[in-house]
Amino acid sequence: MKIAVMGAGAVGCYYGGMLARAGHEVVLIGRARHVDAVRRRGLVLDTLSFKEHVAMAASTDARDIAGASLVLFCVKSTDTETGAAQMAPHLADDALVLSLQNGVDNTERLRASLKQEVGAAVVYVATEMAGPGHVQHHGRGELVIGPSARSDELVAMFGQAGVPVQVSDNVAGTLWAKLILNCAYNAMSAITQIPYGALVQGQGVWDVMRDAANECLAVARAEGVTVPGDPWAAVERIAATMPTQFSSTAQDLARGKPSEIDHLNGFVVRKGQALGVPTPVNRVLHTLVKLLEGKLTPTAPAPESGS
Repeated sequence: MKIAVMGAGAVGCYYGGMLARAGHEVVLIGRARHVDAVRRRGLVLDTLSFKEHVAMAASTDARDIAGASLVLFCVKSTDTETGAAQMAPHLADDALVLSLQNGVDNTERLRASLKQEVGAAVVYVATEMAGPGHVQHHGRGELVIGPSARSDELVAMFGQAGVPVQVSDNVAGTLWAKLILNCAYNAMSAITQIPYGALVQGQGVWDVMRDAANECLAVARAEGVTVPGDPWAAVERIAATMPTQFSSTAQDLARGKPSEIDHLNGFVVRKGQALGVPTPVNRVLHTLVKLLEGKLTPTAPAPESGS
């Protein structure tokens, strides 16, 4: 199967690399420095259990998506419409576009822009770009997807590539569960430039994170979304399972790049306003990150990641 990765950062390179290693024809669509490195030596796929150079195609041009049966859509939430417009003229009519993005509304936004089938995937992986064409995997890697005519095929394909995939009837709730994790950690890690394990050792940090998570839950309930499991237990587990991980928001700010904060805490604030649900903690976190974004002065970069 030909598979394209649109937005080949840390998340896209990890999953694209695992699929290419399993024998699929994969093309990465990404930035020139990563594309050049992959063309020269293959993708360096550096995981907890192996390190390999994986040969695959790479391009800076969305036209090379042509002929792909599956597109892993991994661009930043801020670029969803732009990325969709770039690839729309080149997508096969029967292609499946799978959104592997932060936030809860990207699938709806893609469906408004594309005629092809669009599905959501909830991503749980700790990765970074350790250099051009070099993806470093720090842990986890599972996906949660919604049921579809192709879900069994995706479970089998990813499973053969070493990527666990769960099919959920409540993928919307699972997206909100991931959003809660992002809203609890991303801004705090970005503001402090501290990884998760050290972050939660700070005085009062758990209380702020719990308040942010509870606001998210209140907004989800007002929206009619059932968030599965124990969201707070999931928040607590992240610090234990990804102690050295910097949030993607922290990494963006360290590089002087705009973040996805408008689609994380900012989304919760906007949705809360629309539903009449107060979100003061998320408002403060969103506001502080936006102030730091206004500086856009690169510092010593934290590892790049898509989580």
